[in-house]
Amino acid sequence: MRMLHLGLRVTDLDRSLAFYTAVGYAELGRVPETGFGSLTMLKLPGDPYVSLELVHDPARPVKDTGAVNHLVIQVDDLHATIAGLADKGVTAEPPAELGPGFWTSWLTDPDGYRIELVQWPPGHPPGMTAADFA
Repeated sequence: MRMLHLGLRVTDLDRSLAFYTAVGYAELGRVPETGFGSLTMLKLPGDPYVSLELVHDPARPVKDTGAVNHLVIQVDDLHATIAGLADKGVTAEPPAELGPGFWTSWLTDPDGYRIELVQWPPGHPPGMTAADFA
């Protein structure tokens, strides 16, 4: 088994798409009408698969983001990513080093969803493993 992607309900598709594009996502395609609303499929550079789906129905704006604690995006260079986001008008919190070479920062999307940016230390696998909890 493998998790495929997360669907986030958004209030204003154009505003959310501009935000996630600034973060680095690219649009792969759309499904215009479903029982949930329109679906916009996004992927990150270097990832061959969709990892985020923006779900938009003007009749169902986002009223509560509390059910989603946060999303996490891995970056190669957190400081350069934050500078690039600032150039695109996206504000990230100051980076914090949680361990040698392990950096994080936070930003918030237009609907209030929290996003954690993570830079792993050199040699760390591309995701969390059991070794992270040993």
